[in-house]
Amino acid sequence: MKVFIGLGNPGTAYDGTRHNIGFAVVDALERTFENSSGWKAGKGSYYFAKGKHRAEDILVVKPTTYMNHSGRAVRDVLQFYKAERADLCVITDDIALPLGKLRMRLQGSDGGHNGLASCILELGSDEFARLRCGVGNDFRVGEQSRYVLSQFKADEREMVTDMIARTLTTCEDIANFGFEKAVSKVKV
Repeated sequence: MKVFIGLGNPGTAYDGTRHNIGFAVVDALERTFENSSGWKAGKGSYYFAKGKHRAEDILVVKPTTYMNHSGRAVRDVLQFYKAERADLCVITDDIALPLGKLRMRLQGSDGGHNGLASCILELGSDEFARLRCGVGNDFRVGEQSRYVLSQFKADEREMVTDMIARTLTTCEDIANFGFEKAVSKVKV
């Protein structure tokens, strides 16, 4: 079973913000499932949905811990479902990438992202896949927090919709062909 965990902040106040692009992706992925369980509260600080895509079992997760403590939920999910880091893909925003650009790595640093830093800390390893969604970088130094908690502008929404669609394709490639092939197919 592949596990896709979208990082974000819980609550309607954060819906549609740059920081919640991970939630938007797993919501969209869940809507593609055959026989979805629907979103349910997990055995920890997260919501989950299970389903299939072309006969492959998939689990999607949204932590309820807020971004900077996402690692706790990621750890709890892997423990409860007896899943391996090798089956995990964390989906998050990235202000270092231009809006719409995707980047996938199978391991590596947190790149200054507090949610990924929490995941690395709680898992005790940086060896897990991460799919970063570029949310742009149109902010003044020192105002990163305000920027990532802002809504996408009207003229950015088409690019965001396209990026989510490409991210879904990447998730489907991971489920069907594995991480190595998916990394090579990520298109910007």
